[in-house]
Amino acid sequence: MTSATVRLVAPTQTERGLLRLAGHLTAYVEHRISRRAERRELSLDLLREQQTRRQDPRAVDHALAQLGLTRR
Repeated sequence: MTSATVRLVAPTQTERGLLRLAGHLTAYVEHRISRRAERRELSLDLLREQQTRRQDPRAVDHALAQLGLTRR
């Protein structure tokens, strides 16, 4: 009777495979979530940098002068 009890408690091979698959899927989804969060943080940092960067008004004049053009 002990061997019958052990068989009922232990997961079947299919159940072990499904648990392993669930673990792999969970790891994959968590990895994608973390990568997406990293890309989002990087995008927000770049956006903040672009918004706070002050444009030098003389830079346009300088670039146009190098091309031989004048600003109006």
